[in-house]
Amino acid sequence: MIKPSSHRSFATTAAVLCAATTISMTGCSYGHNEHVSTTVNRANVTQTPAVQKVVGDYASEGYAKRTQGNDWVAVTVSPDGASAINIKVRARSDIKKPTCQYDGKATLMGQDDAHGIIFQSDINDSMAFFQFKGDTLTIDSQDKYALNYFCSGGGSIVGEYQKLAEKLKLH
Repeated sequence: MIKPSSHRSFATTAAVLCAATTISMTGCSYGHNEHVSTTVNRANVTQTPAVQKVVGDYASEGYAKRTQGNDWVAVTVSPDGASAINIKVRARSDIKKPTCQYDGKATLMGQDDAHGIIFQSDINDSMAFFQFKGDTLTIDSQDKYALNYFCSGGGSIVGEYQKLAEKLKLH
């Protein structure tokens, strides 16, 4: 098992994590037989348990105080086949012009107990990583500025988002 060092970025750790392991049908897997169990989605495509586990709505810290006017960014994750996900990032748009918007797809890179479940995507000539650990989604990239393209005012989709227990409310 690879342990991240204190000076290594998440993106570097994620790249090393996958490169240093044997790749199975579900990506990098570490001692878990979770990839054996699958379910069928509406399109009759089997999904890995990793995809099943991460599907849902996530939001930035400001979402909890949206009724007080706080700005927030939400991420909706939906399945896209056996080992890929669709990712939609949307910023608050009910009381002001939205600051961030991104639509993309990420493929399963791997999973283990230390790092959680990691998906990757090539965004603006940089590898972006979507790490799901517990109820937290962390978005990071080898080049953090590559993810600024999707936000105005100096914002970025890089950051942490908490999984919502209820369906996302856009206002």
